[in-house]
Amino acid sequence: QLQLVESGGGLVQSGGSLRLSCAASGFTFSGYAMSWYRQAPGKERELVARISFGGVSLYYADSVKGRFTISRDNAKNTLYLQMDSLKPEDTALYYCARVASSLRGQGTQVTVSS
Repeated sequence: QLQLVESGGGLVQSGGSLRLSCAASGFTFSGYAMSWYRQAPGKERELVARISFGGVSLYYADSVKGRFTISRDNAKNTLYLQMDSLKPEDTALYYCARVASSLRGQGTQVTVSS
């Protein structure tokens, strides 16, 4: 069964950090590029970061560049998003997705208080 399950969200103060995880199963994780998206109420979905299947090629949205770090551990079939210097505008539902497919997780809520 194809599945992506996120964890690590929560409530944090402005300037704090969180590390999100996305556990993949049911497919060859190491063969796919992966992405993190976020969506806040009333706003469009935003591509936050993307990583190639080997972890060499990275992309970040301008809004998170220098603060967020995407990584992966192909041996553990897990995708990560380290989020530092969090701001209230980072508040959103964050979810991982397999690139070029409809496969995505349910998401984990991140709330940053000012």
